[in-house]
Amino acid sequence: MINVQLSINVEKLSKRFNREWIFKDLNYTFQSGKTYAITGPNGSGKSTLLQILWGQLPQTSGSVSYTSSEKNIPTEEVFNHVSIATPYMDLIEEFTLVEQIKFHFRMRTMREGYTVESIMDKLYLAPAKDKQISNFSSGMKQRLKLGLAFYTKASALFLDEPGTNLDEQALNWYKENLKKLPSGLLIFIATNQSHEYPETATVLNLVDFK
Repeated sequence: MINVQLSINVEKLSKRFNREWIFKDLNYTFQSGKTYAITGPNGSGKSTLLQILWGQLPQTSGSVSYTSSEKNIPTEEVFNHVSIATPYMDLIEEFTLVEQIKFHFRMRTMREGYTVESIMDKLYLAPAKDKQISNFSSGMKQRLKLGLAFYTKASALFLDEPGTNLDEQALNWYKENLKKLPSGLLIFIATNQSHEYPETATVLNLVDFK
């Protein structure tokens, strides 16, 4: 995958489940190189919005378009340009740590300067390299999900409730990695916890789009 600077434009974006509108008429251009905090109470549609933006879930109405400095990117190709970490994302429980990392990077491109071994070190999980994922604690699994997202070469990074199951030490690890991400990356962080996104983030509260 060629790394591009990705911007996402939405016009009158709306999503409805059954008869209930989750959000309506969202007009916005998410620009490369910026971090966006998507906030709102539980059930306000934070995860739903992220899934629409990364191309997994269809919107009810409105449009989503993806552009780089070179060209428009078709929706069906967006998955090549994004990296995702969510609490509900599955890991392969039967794999060991090293098998999971190798499997992930058979499908995705690793960021420059990293190796499987250095990623395990960065995750502080190297001693568990031959341990099955099924035997990981919930915090270890969340750190692994975040690490796979951080160290994947991508143009947009989506983090849904990134602090889930992280203790104070792991949360500090997350914040340090967030600071070290490439400057041109488009970053989305869906959370109600202000300490999970930088002070410089642009905050969108979905309550404003009901």
